[in-house]
Amino acid sequence: MRLILLGPPGVGKGTQAQFLIDRFEAIQLSTGDLLRAAVREGTELGVSAKGYMDRGELVPDGVILGLIGEKMKELSGKAVIFDGFPRTVPQAEGLDKLMEELNLEVDKALELTIDDEIVVKRLGSRRSCPECGRVYNIMFAPPKDEGVCDDDGTKLILRDDDKEEVIRNRLRVYHDQTAPLSEYYSNVGKLLQVNGDGKVEEIKARVEEAL
Repeated sequence: MRLILLGPPGVGKGTQAQFLIDRFEAIQLSTGDLLRAAVREGTELGVSAKGYMDRGELVPDGVILGLIGEKMKELSGKAVIFDGFPRTVPQAEGLDKLMEELNLEVDKALELTIDDEIVVKRLGSRRSCPECGRVYNIMFAPPKDEGVCDDDGTKLILRDDDKEEVIRNRLRVYHDQTAPLSEYYSNVGKLLQVNGDGKVEEIKARVEEAL
């Protein structure tokens, strides 16, 4: 199984990815991890990627696809969940071409759907401890004492990336760049959509049923 997880920030892709890894004994293929490993090991693609990263530029799709291709050859038939790639239709087209060259294919794209307002409320309810880094959600998993960390009593903060204007901007970027992937995979009969609103176990059951 080769599966792509889609969905806006805050929908819970990471949580469901872990369930899928356990359920299907899958490998989570993170482009960020691949880049860091290639740079660390000094491979040809890693050296190329480092040049872009050092200049503060985005690493081109061709380099990312090269890293994915190398890793897919290593995995030889194991179940794979793509994490953070593709983000755009051109990247999806590039991934399909790469898979074809390897005599493989993406089996399904699983999209977790949710209303923007629920995302804003969910992410805007997060509070973080600036001391130990622990994250709480005042709606679903609040601290024992309001406003302070359970572990060290530090006053909790609202991080900049959890502020409403930042969340809404992330959602706009998602709808502009990544949401078109739904239509792309729907057109080739590979899209599965699952309601991403609800308790973790409820969403997990929906994902399992869809697959």
